[in-house]
Amino acid sequence: MAGIDLTIWIPIAATWVLVVGTLAFAYWQLRQSQRLHSTTTLLDLRDRFYSLRMRQARRALGVWLLKTDRPESPDNWEVALFFELLGSLTRSRNLEKGLVRKAFGTWITAYYTYITQPTNLIEQWRKESNDPQIFADFEWLAKWTIERERALAPGPGFDQSLLADGRDVLEGESRLDVVA
Repeated sequence: MAGIDLTIWIPIAATWVLVVGTLAFAYWQLRQSQRLHSTTTLLDLRDRFYSLRMRQARRALGVWLLKTDRPESPDNWEVALFFELLGSLTRSRNLEKGLVRKAFGTWITAYYTYITQPTNLIEQWRKESNDPQIFADFEWLAKWTIERERALAPGPGFDQSLLADGRDVLEGESRLDVVA
């Protein structure tokens, strides 16, 4: 029986190392491209969030949510629809959860807390329209964000802190400059 012919096996092994290395590098490049796209999209969404139209909608919804005797329904749901889009893009992994939480977490939790308290308006709208998917991605994103915040700041009083912080955010929103 002949010995192993290294002139055959070394090039084969080198070829496999090259193929695996190339695939690993291509995966790394794809991952970096995805992260860059996620970041760029998030920055575009931040620009939209700070636009005049959105500031007007944020101010109107903030004022409405802070009222103790709220009228039937707010006139403009653009803010909640924005968070629904954000939730959808995050849930489908087009945006990275951590970046979304850092960029919008304060507003997500504030609006969600006050949309769902003292009356859970999302549940109410779902029942009225017989559509269990209304604001489902916004709700998913808000619950994930709140749980992440709870994990970072464990202890009693978290829910009260959430209400107080949400009120502070919405009071700031109700005073937004809406002049071009």
